[in-house]
Amino acid sequence: MIAPRRFLPSISSLLALEAVDRLGSASAAAEELSLTQSAISRQLKVMEEQLGVSLIQRTQMRLRLTPAAKEYVETARAALQQLAQASLKLKANPTGGSLNLSILPAFGMHWLAPRLQDFARRHPEVTVNLNTRLRPFDFAAEPFDAAIHFGECNWAGVNYLRIMREEVLPVCAPGLGQQATDSPDWLLSAPLLHLDTRPDAWERWFAAQSIAAPGLRGMLFDQFSTMIQATIHGLGVALLPSYLISTELEAGRLVPACPAPPVSLGDYYLVWPQDRAEPAPLVSFRAWLQGQLTTQPE
Repeated sequence: MIAPRRFLPSISSLLALEAVDRLGSASAAAEELSLTQSAISRQLKVMEEQLGVSLIQRTQMRLRLTPAAKEYVETARAALQQLAQASLKLKANPTGGSLNLSILPAFGMHWLAPRLQDFARRHPEVTVNLNTRLRPFDFAAEPFDAAIHFGECNWAGVNYLRIMREEVLPVCAPGLGQQATDSPDWLLSAPLLHLDTRPDAWERWFAAQSIAAPGLRGMLFDQFSTMIQATIHGLGVALLPSYLISTELEAGRLVPACPAPPVSLGDYYLVWPQDRAEPAPLVSFRAWLQGQLTTQPE
């Protein structure tokens, strides 16, 4: 049940309070909201009278929220953001059926995106909204129904559907590859490229070759796409997923840095929160995804 209306301020008052807190003055809030300064002051006064508490500490230099109002406006700001997201979702798909999905950039671009047309054809009632996140997040604080996750089944409070195993192999530009030998030992002195979300990838790869690799250093990247380009241009040797670089290998822009077999560092999963009822779009997407998985090798 929604709280009694006397405890629910108007959207206009909440917007005025939030803007004053963020901008520090009624004049700045008025300019942002396309109102007059007196209109902002009236909105704040109406809210104070409605709630029966003082919200503003008025000084000669600026307006400041009281400590209690400061805590209150944080909750109000989150509610306004959620309302704005809901409005965008409604506008994007007025018939309902939106799925807000967090994806990993490289996986989303190279594996998921080429398949989404099939999902759209089979489920025209669902609109899939995509946004990128590189690390796990709190579903309670982010506007997502589900996410694509890489690693292990260690994300608390979620259900999992395994999508595929990722295998990586060391590759480099042909010019750098001229230094390669049949032994992976040469990589210990080569410039190695690293992904900041997988800082131990090279250590794990060398461990799979039974080689100790202390003190590895090199350039750090936040996404595979930029690391691939750096590798193509000869900046170092990178551990890259085989599904991302098949075209570059076929074209000769990249070459294997050593003949060692691919190594798996983790799996891709679809994850969704356990503490929510599953929306119909998510049920449809998961069923479609399971169908996709039956057509691909392990």
